[in-house]
Amino acid sequence: MLFSSVDEYVQSPRHAVTVFGMSGVGKTWLSDLLRDEGWFHYSVDYRIGTRHMGEYIVDNFKLEAMKVPFLAELLRSDSISIASNMTFDNLDPLSTYLGKPGNPEKGGLPLAEYQRRQEQHRVAELYALSEMPYFIERAKALYDYDDFIADTGGSLIEVVDPFDQNDPIIATLAEHSCLVYLRGTEADAERLVRRFKTNPKPMYYRPELLVEKWQEYKTMNGVSDDNAVDPAGFGAWGYEAILFDRLPRYQALADNFGYVIEGRDLERVRNAADFTQLMAEAIEARMR
Repeated sequence: MLFSSVDEYVQSPRHAVTVFGMSGVGKTWLSDLLRDEGWFHYSVDYRIGTRHMGEYIVDNFKLEAMKVPFLAELLRSDSISIASNMTFDNLDPLSTYLGKPGNPEKGGLPLAEYQRRQEQHRVAELYALSEMPYFIERAKALYDYDDFIADTGGSLIEVVDPFDQNDPIIATLAEHSCLVYLRGTEADAERLVRRFKTNPKPMYYRPELLVEKWQEYKTMNGVSDDNAVDPAGFGAWGYEAILFDRLPRYQALADNFGYVIEGRDLERVRNAADFTQLMAEAIEARMR
C-alpha cells in the first residue's frame, strides 16, 4: 500500500499500518500509544504466544511442574491449573519456551529440541501474519475501530523475502496495510544487545543461519560438544549476530514495499496527530 500523495494517507477515513524493525526499537511503545489514541493494536508476538503456541508453552510449564512430586499430584487430580500470563509487553512465557541451546545443566536445550521449537515458531509467525486482514475487519466490525496498527516481531524479516513482490506474506501485508520500517541506528543495536542479556526477547533464526552461527560460536570458543556450549553466552552472541544480519534486509523491505521512520523520531510522538505527521514526512521522502 503505497500512496500517490500525502493527502491520500492523511484524508483516508481508515488507516492500517504494519510496523517492523529490530526488537526494542519502539514498535510496541508506539502501538501502545496509538491504542490509547483509539487505534486497534494487533501484536503478532502476542498472537503467536497465545493462539498458536499457547498450548506448547503451557504444556512445557506442566512438564516442569510434574518434576515436583507435590505439584504433580495436584495436577493429576485437577486440583490446580497452570496458565500463561502473557501480555503485549511481557513475552517472557514465549521467550522461556523457545529457550536457548546448549548445556542442559545451565538451562540449555538440546540443539535438535531447540530447532523443533524454532520450527513451531516459524509456522506460528506465518499464521499470525496471514491473519492480519481478518483482524483489520474484525476490529471495525466488532469494535468500530477505523485505525489499525500491526506490531510485528523482529523476526518478520526471517519469514519473508524482501526482494520478492510475490512473497505471499508481503503481498498480504502490503495489500491491506502500509509497511513502515522503524529504523534504528548501530548505537540502538548496541544498546539492545546489552538489554537482551538481562531481558531476553523471543528469538527466531532462519534454519540455515542457526546452523551457521552455532558452528561459528563453537569454533570461536573451542567447543566440539553441543552440550558444552554455554546457553547464555550463545544467546547473547547469537542475538547480536542476527541483529546486524537483519538490518540490510529490513532496509530492502522498506525500499521495495514501504516507508521509513527513524527510530529517534519517535521521541516527537505524543499522540496520533504526531504519528500522522511522521507518516506524512515518510511519504514525502519516498516520493522524492
